[in-house]
Amino acid sequence: MNIKIIGVPMDLGASRRGTDMGPSAMRAARLGPRIERLGHNVEDLGNIYSPTVETKGPGNPRLRYADEITRVCDTLARRVEKVVQAGEFPLVLGGDHSIAMGTVGGVARAIGAGRTGVIWVDAHGDFNTADTSPTGNIHGMPYAAICGIGEQALTELGGVNPKVKCENAVIVGARDIDPEEGTLLKKAGVTVFTMREIDERGIRRVMEDALDAACRNVAHLHVSFDADSVDPEDAPGVGTPVPGGLTYREAHLAMEMASEVPFFKSLEIVEVNPLMDERNRTAELMVGLAASALGKRIL
Repeated sequence: MNIKIIGVPMDLGASRRGTDMGPSAMRAARLGPRIERLGHNVEDLGNIYSPTVETKGPGNPRLRYADEITRVCDTLARRVEKVVQAGEFPLVLGGDHSIAMGTVGGVARAIGAGRTGVIWVDAHGDFNTADTSPTGNIHGMPYAAICGIGEQALTELGGVNPKVKCENAVIVGARDIDPEEGTLLKKAGVTVFTMREIDERGIRRVMEDALDAACRNVAHLHVSFDADSVDPEDAPGVGTPVPGGLTYREAHLAMEMASEVPFFKSLEIVEVNPLMDERNRTAELMVGLAASALGKRIL
Protein backbone atom coordinates (compact mmCIF):
# COMPACT_ATOMS: atom_id res chain seq x y z
CA MET A 1 0.00 0.00 0.00
CA ASN A 2 1.12 3.56 -0.68
CA ILE A 3 1.02 5.63 2.50
CA LYS A 4 1.13 9.43 2.35
CA ILE A 5 1.98 11.16 5.62
CA ILE A 6 0.51 14.64 6.10
CA GLY A 7 1.38 16.75 9.14
CA VAL A 8 -0.95 19.43 10.49
CA PRO A 9 0.89 21.28 13.29
CA MET A 10 -2.05 23.20 14.68
CA ASP A 11 -3.16 23.88 18.26
CA LEU A 12 -5.63 26.70 17.61
CA GLY A 13 -8.60 24.46 18.39
CA ALA A 14 -7.43 23.64 21.91
CA SER A 15 -7.08 25.62 25.12
CA ARG A 16 -3.67 24.17 25.99
CA ARG A 17 -0.66 24.84 23.78
CA GLY A 18 1.59 22.10 22.44
CA THR A 19 -0.29 19.85 20.02
CA ASP A 20 1.30 21.76 17.15
CA MET A 21 4.46 19.78 17.98
CA GLY A 22 2.67 16.43 17.69
CA PRO A 23 3.65 15.71 14.06
CA SER A 24 7.32 16.31 14.81
CA ALA A 25 7.17 14.08 17.89
CA MET A 26 5.67 11.19 15.91
CA ARG A 27 8.18 11.61 13.12
CA ALA A 28 10.96 11.61 15.74
CA ALA A 29 9.57 8.24 16.89
CA ARG A 30 10.51 6.90 13.42
CA LEU A 31 6.98 6.73 12.06
CA GLY A 32 8.00 6.45 8.42
CA PRO A 33 10.69 3.76 8.79
CA ARG A 34 8.52 1.67 11.11
CA ILE A 35 5.68 1.65 8.58
CA GLU A 36 8.05 0.92 5.71
CA ARG A 37 9.20 -2.20 7.54
CA LEU A 38 5.66 -3.53 7.17
CA GLY A 39 6.12 -3.56 3.40
CA HIS A 40 4.35 -0.29 2.57
CA ASN A 41 5.63 2.48 0.34
CA VAL A 42 5.79 5.63 2.45
CA GLU A 43 6.08 9.24 1.32
CA ASP A 44 6.06 12.13 3.77
CA LEU A 45 4.31 15.11 2.17
CA GLY A 46 5.44 17.44 4.94
CA ASN A 47 3.31 19.83 6.95
CA ILE A 48 0.38 22.05 6.10
CA TYR A 49 1.00 25.59 7.30
CA SER A 50 -0.93 26.68 10.37
CA PRO A 51 -0.79 30.11 12.04
CA THR A 52 -0.16 30.39 15.76
CA VAL A 53 -1.84 32.18 18.62
CA GLU A 54 1.06 34.64 18.62
CA THR A 55 0.08 35.87 15.17
CA LYS A 56 -3.73 35.69 15.33
CA GLY A 57 -6.43 36.65 17.80
CA PRO A 58 -9.20 34.19 18.75
CA GLY A 59 -12.04 36.21 17.22
CA ASN A 60 -15.53 34.98 18.11
CA PRO A 61 -15.32 33.56 21.67
CA ARG A 62 -17.95 30.95 20.77
CA LEU A 63 -15.86 29.73 17.81
CA ARG A 64 -12.29 30.52 18.71
CA TYR A 65 -9.92 30.89 15.73
CA ALA A 66 -12.66 29.70 13.36
CA ASP A 67 -11.33 31.56 10.30
CA GLU A 68 -7.80 30.22 10.71
CA ILE A 69 -8.95 26.67 11.49
CA THR A 70 -11.26 26.48 8.50
CA ARG A 71 -8.51 27.72 6.18
CA VAL A 72 -6.10 25.07 7.45
CA CYS A 73 -8.79 22.39 7.16
CA ASP A 74 -9.69 23.47 3.61
CA THR A 75 -6.06 23.05 2.59
CA LEU A 76 -5.93 19.67 4.30
CA ALA A 77 -9.16 18.57 2.61
CA ARG A 78 -7.74 19.32 -0.84
CA ARG A 79 -4.57 17.38 -0.09
CA VAL A 80 -6.42 14.38 1.34
CA GLU A 81 -8.81 14.42 -1.61
CA LYS A 82 -5.91 14.04 -4.05
CA VAL A 83 -4.38 11.19 -2.04
CA VAL A 84 -7.66 9.26 -1.86
CA GLN A 85 -8.42 9.86 -5.53
CA ALA A 86 -5.04 8.35 -6.38
CA GLY A 87 -5.96 5.18 -4.48
CA GLU A 88 -3.44 5.91 -1.74
CA PHE A 89 -3.76 5.95 2.05
CA PRO A 90 -3.57 9.30 3.89
CA LEU A 91 -2.01 9.13 7.37
CA VAL A 92 -2.70 12.52 8.95
CA LEU A 93 -0.77 13.69 12.02
CA GLY A 94 -2.20 16.34 14.32
CA GLY A 95 -2.40 18.80 15.74
CA ASP A 96 -5.62 19.19 17.70
CA HIS A 97 -8.76 17.26 16.77
CA SER A 98 -10.34 20.08 14.80
CA ILE A 99 -8.22 18.94 11.85
CA ALA A 100 -10.59 15.98 11.41
CA MET A 101 -12.99 18.29 9.58
CA GLY A 102 -10.33 18.64 6.89
CA THR A 103 -9.37 14.98 6.78
CA VAL A 104 -12.92 13.66 6.55
CA GLY A 105 -13.85 16.54 4.28
CA GLY A 106 -11.16 15.47 1.84
CA VAL A 107 -12.33 11.87 1.92
CA ALA A 108 -15.93 12.97 1.29
CA ARG A 109 -14.83 15.17 -1.61
CA ALA A 110 -13.06 12.20 -3.16
CA ILE A 111 -15.73 9.52 -2.77
CA GLY A 112 -18.96 11.45 -2.16
CA ALA A 113 -21.13 12.47 0.77
CA GLY A 114 -22.36 9.80 3.14
CA ARG A 115 -20.12 7.04 1.83
CA THR A 116 -17.65 7.10 4.75
CA GLY A 117 -17.92 5.42 8.13
CA VAL A 118 -15.94 6.82 11.05
CA ILE A 119 -14.57 5.20 14.20
CA TRP A 120 -13.77 8.08 16.58
CA VAL A 121 -11.52 6.71 19.33
CA ASP A 122 -11.63 9.39 22.00
CA ALA A 123 -12.23 10.12 25.67
CA HIS A 124 -14.51 12.94 24.52
CA GLY A 125 -17.44 13.20 22.13
CA ASP A 126 -16.22 16.27 20.23
CA PHE A 127 -19.91 16.75 19.39
CA ASN A 128 -20.46 20.22 20.76
CA THR A 129 -21.62 23.22 18.77
CA ALA A 130 -21.05 26.92 19.35
CA ASP A 131 -24.30 26.91 21.36
CA THR A 132 -23.38 24.00 23.65
CA SER A 133 -19.61 24.31 24.02
CA PRO A 134 -18.49 25.50 27.46
CA THR A 135 -15.20 26.83 26.04
CA GLY A 136 -15.65 27.82 22.39
CA ASN A 137 -12.70 25.57 21.53
CA ILE A 138 -13.30 24.01 18.12
CA HIS A 139 -11.46 20.78 18.92
CA GLY A 140 -14.61 19.94 20.91
CA MET A 141 -16.85 20.40 17.83
CA PRO A 142 -15.45 18.58 14.77
CA TYR A 143 -17.49 15.38 14.93
CA ALA A 144 -20.76 17.29 15.07
CA ALA A 145 -19.65 19.40 12.09
CA ILE A 146 -18.64 16.29 10.13
CA CYS A 147 -22.16 14.95 10.72
CA GLY A 148 -23.69 18.24 9.52
CA ILE A 149 -24.56 19.69 12.93
CA GLY A 150 -23.41 23.13 14.07
CA GLU A 151 -22.23 26.37 12.55
CA GLN A 152 -22.34 26.59 8.75
CA ALA A 153 -18.69 27.69 8.61
CA LEU A 154 -17.76 24.27 10.00
CA THR A 155 -20.40 22.01 8.49
CA GLU A 156 -19.86 23.32 4.94
CA LEU A 157 -16.08 22.94 5.16
CA GLY A 158 -14.76 21.14 2.10
CA GLY A 159 -18.01 21.72 0.21
CA VAL A 160 -19.67 18.48 1.40
CA ASN A 161 -22.39 18.46 4.07
CA PRO A 162 -22.94 16.16 5.82
CA LYS A 163 -19.69 14.33 5.28
CA VAL A 164 -20.78 11.30 7.31
CA LYS A 165 -24.24 9.96 8.10
CA CYS A 166 -24.90 9.81 11.83
CA GLU A 167 -25.80 6.12 11.48
CA ASN A 168 -22.18 5.48 10.42
CA ALA A 169 -20.64 7.68 13.11
CA VAL A 170 -19.23 5.78 16.10
CA ILE A 171 -17.33 6.80 19.24
CA VAL A 172 -15.19 4.28 21.15
CA GLY A 173 -13.76 4.90 24.61
CA ALA A 174 -15.87 7.88 25.71
CA ARG A 175 -15.63 8.86 29.37
CA ASP A 176 -16.02 12.66 29.44
CA ILE A 177 -19.15 13.93 27.65
CA ASP A 178 -20.65 17.37 28.33
CA PRO A 179 -24.38 17.19 29.30
CA GLU A 180 -25.74 19.12 26.31
CA GLU A 181 -23.29 17.32 24.05
CA GLY A 182 -24.70 14.00 25.27
CA THR A 183 -28.19 15.17 24.38
CA LEU A 184 -27.02 16.06 20.88
CA LEU A 185 -25.35 12.67 20.43
CA LYS A 186 -28.51 10.82 21.42
CA LYS A 187 -30.72 13.00 19.23
CA ALA A 188 -28.41 12.51 16.23
CA GLY A 189 -28.28 8.74 16.68
CA VAL A 190 -24.49 8.47 16.91
CA THR A 191 -23.34 5.13 18.32
CA VAL A 192 -21.34 5.72 21.50
CA PHE A 193 -19.38 3.04 23.34
CA THR A 194 -18.29 4.29 26.74
CA MET A 195 -15.50 2.91 28.88
CA ARG A 196 -18.13 1.22 31.03
CA GLU A 197 -19.22 -0.86 28.04
CA ILE A 198 -15.59 -1.73 27.30
CA ASP A 199 -15.15 -2.73 30.96
CA GLU A 200 -18.26 -4.90 30.90
CA ARG A 201 -18.06 -6.45 27.43
CA GLY A 202 -14.41 -6.22 26.47
CA ILE A 203 -12.79 -4.31 23.63
CA ARG A 204 -13.17 -7.14 21.10
CA ARG A 205 -16.96 -7.24 21.29
CA VAL A 206 -17.23 -3.46 21.43
CA MET A 207 -15.07 -3.08 18.32
CA GLU A 208 -17.06 -5.75 16.49
CA ASP A 209 -20.23 -3.74 17.08
CA ALA A 210 -18.48 -0.44 16.35
CA LEU A 211 -17.19 -1.68 13.02
CA ASP A 212 -20.58 -3.15 12.15
CA ALA A 213 -22.23 0.25 12.65
CA ALA A 214 -19.54 2.33 10.95
CA CYS A 215 -19.13 0.04 7.96
CA ARG A 216 -22.79 -0.51 7.08
CA ASN A 217 -23.42 0.57 3.45
CA VAL A 218 -20.24 2.63 3.08
CA ALA A 219 -17.24 2.45 0.76
CA HIS A 220 -14.56 3.88 3.06
CA LEU A 221 -13.68 3.48 6.74
CA HIS A 222 -11.81 6.28 8.46
CA VAL A 223 -10.32 5.99 11.95
CA SER A 224 -9.73 9.17 13.95
CA PHE A 225 -7.58 8.33 16.97
CA ASP A 226 -7.23 10.84 19.79
CA ALA A 227 -4.26 10.11 22.04
CA ASP A 228 -6.35 10.96 25.11
CA SER A 229 -8.46 7.86 24.51
CA VAL A 230 -5.61 5.90 26.11
CA ASP A 231 -5.22 5.98 29.87
CA PRO A 232 -2.83 8.75 31.01
CA GLU A 233 -0.65 6.10 32.67
CA ASP A 234 0.31 4.94 29.18
CA ALA A 235 -0.22 8.20 27.26
CA PRO A 236 0.61 11.19 29.49
CA GLY A 237 1.41 13.53 26.62
CA VAL A 238 -2.06 14.90 25.89
CA GLY A 239 -3.73 18.22 26.56
CA THR A 240 -6.96 16.91 28.11
CA PRO A 241 -6.10 13.74 30.06
CA VAL A 242 -8.96 11.77 31.63
CA PRO A 243 -8.25 8.83 33.98
CA GLY A 244 -9.66 5.40 33.22
CA GLY A 245 -8.94 5.13 29.51
CA LEU A 246 -8.03 2.35 27.12
CA THR A 247 -5.13 0.15 28.12
CA TYR A 248 -2.09 -0.34 25.93
CA ARG A 249 -3.39 -3.68 24.65
CA GLU A 250 -7.00 -2.54 24.23
CA ALA A 251 -5.82 0.30 22.00
CA HIS A 252 -3.66 -2.02 19.93
CA LEU A 253 -6.45 -4.58 19.51
CA ALA A 254 -8.85 -1.86 18.39
CA MET A 255 -6.38 -0.80 15.68
CA GLU A 256 -5.63 -4.39 14.68
CA MET A 257 -9.34 -5.04 14.20
CA ALA A 258 -9.81 -1.88 12.13
CA SER A 259 -6.92 -2.94 9.90
CA GLU A 260 -8.82 -6.09 8.94
CA VAL A 261 -11.58 -4.10 7.21
CA PRO A 262 -10.81 -4.20 3.45
CA PHE A 263 -11.96 -0.61 2.92
CA PHE A 264 -10.14 0.90 5.90
CA LYS A 265 -8.41 3.58 3.86
CA SER A 266 -7.47 6.56 6.06
CA LEU A 267 -6.18 7.26 9.55
CA GLU A 268 -5.43 10.31 11.63
CA ILE A 269 -3.74 10.55 15.00
CA VAL A 270 -4.31 13.72 16.98
CA GLU A 271 -3.81 15.55 20.28
CA VAL A 272 -0.27 14.35 21.01
CA ASN A 273 1.20 17.11 23.20
CA PRO A 274 4.97 16.78 23.70
CA LEU A 275 4.91 19.55 26.32
CA MET A 276 2.98 17.19 28.59
CA ASP A 277 4.87 14.03 27.65
CA GLU A 278 7.64 11.97 29.27
CA ARG A 279 10.59 11.13 26.99
CA ASN A 280 8.25 11.08 23.95
CA ARG A 281 6.37 8.08 25.38
CA THR A 282 3.01 9.10 23.96
CA ALA A 283 4.33 9.72 20.45
CA GLU A 284 6.11 6.34 20.56
CA LEU A 285 2.84 4.66 21.53
CA MET A 286 0.90 6.44 18.79
CA VAL A 287 3.44 5.32 16.18
CA GLY A 288 3.05 1.77 17.46
CA LEU A 289 -0.73 2.05 17.16
CA ALA A 290 -0.39 3.38 13.61
CA ALA A 291 1.73 0.33 12.82
CA SER A 292 -0.95 -1.96 14.25
CA ALA A 293 -3.57 -0.20 12.13
CA LEU A 294 -1.39 -0.77 9.06
CA GLY A 295 -0.87 -4.48 9.57
CA LYS A 296 1.77 -5.06 12.27
CA ARG A 297 1.12 -8.14 14.40
CA ILE A 298 2.89 -9.77 17.33
CA LEU A 299 3.60 -12.91 15.28
